Amino acid sequence: MTHIITTHKNADFDAVASLVAATIVFPGSRGLLPNSINPNVRAFLSIHKDFFELPRVSEVELEKVDRLTVVDTNGWKRIDPLDAVARSGKVDIRIFDHHVNARGTAMEKQASRVWIEPLGANITLMIRFLKKERKLLTPMQATLFLAGLYEDTGSLSFPSTCAEDAAAAAYLLERRADLVIVNKFLRPVYGQKQKDVLFQMLKSGKRHKVNGYKVGLACIPVSGHVDNLALVVKMYRDIANVDAAFGIFTGKKGRCIVIGRSDTGGIHVGDIMRALGGGGHPAAGSALLKKVNPDAVREMILELIQGNRQSSVKISDLMSFPVLTVRSEATMAQAARILRDKGCTGLPVTDGDKLVGVISRRDFRKLKKPLIQLRRPVKAFMSRRVITVGPDKSPLQAARIMVKHDIGRLPVVQDGRIIGIITRSDYMRYFYDLLPD
Repeated sequence: MTHIITTHKNADFDAVASLVAATIVFPGSRGLLPNSINPNVRAFLSIHKDFFELPRVSEVELEKVDRLTVVDTNGWKRIDPLDAVARSGKVDIRIFDHHVNARGTAMEKQASRVWIEPLGANITLMIRFLKKERKLLTPMQATLFLAGLYEDTGSLSFPSTCAEDAAAAAYLLERRADLVIVNKFLRPVYGQKQKDVLFQMLKSGKRHKVNGYKVGLACIPVSGHVDNLALVVKMYRDIANVDAAFGIFTGKKGRCIVIGRSDTGGIHVGDIMRALGGGGHPAAGSALLKKVNPDAVREMILELIQGNRQSSVKISDLMSFPVLTVRSEATMAQAARILRDKGCTGLPVTDGDKLVGVISRRDFRKLKKPLIQLRRPVKAFMSRRVITVGPDKSPLQAARIMVKHDIGRLPVVQDGRIIGIITRSDYMRYFYDLLPD
């Protein structure tokens, strides 16, 4: 049996510490680093490579894996390229995570064992298991674990910190964790590149008042590699005197890094970043996007802070109309002909001008006697549970509904009548800057 441990891409100290701890909890397992890790973690591992043997995902034959333990995340996208292995259904999956606001993911539903608890750092959860198993730690392991704990809790100062985090720190210090090393690698580098980015943020950043909170947002083009942009965003927040700050850093080929920092419980940065495909905690988080419209990202952030209130762009601005429909009394053969001729994957079913169901290509797979059943009416096979959206809703709300229900189109309904339809392609064009001028 090949048992591997992995964590999310752009791994920080908490992620790598949890990965190493899991290899101790599960003897015989093998820890795999994601192909991308944070610069300060890379520097730490480079210096201490004799203490930690951690190959990259790209260096391992993944087809031999039959057990996968995932730490500090529970989302498929964040463990790319291992998500393909995990999704195969042939791998026993176990999850150790502390992001309780990201519960109910597809990975979590597939996992055989799940431990997700509201702790300040994921390494705190792993230390609980190390203590239970009475595992011995070397001073260097304790140092790495303390770096992860301090990084995710702000040295036990973030609001998400709990008593068990403090107890875990004491446990690691008792095992001779070296605070000098921890402080050296957690102290961010601040040089000329960082100063230039901060100056641009202060010069071009916009202040917004959202739900009573002061929010700073800056969209900055960045050329080349700039370390510690998180520090720059934190400094921008402090100097601009706002409750939360978000930096949208754009690079080559439409690559965009979004970093947020908050010092108020009313703006949960981690939730905002998860909505963008990233992750984080109440006070800090980040997301990596590709080929996106920075203005759309800015609007999405503001809308998420507002709590999904109405935004300037509505579904009615993006929907297609008139809508191609099929009558409930039409035969399945007629519906199949429309789907084939128009290249659609599904059709709203109407009775007069009232929406009564949806028929999709998937429904045709239910036909066990097609020669007979193709002559029957659509209403006998359509799905009557129709998920719809109002024309005054935002593109982000439509996207969430589609993801939640795993559907590719949403009929737009007003006063019980279908007035348009929005598809996955429609909102992708909007978010990824493909709208026509």
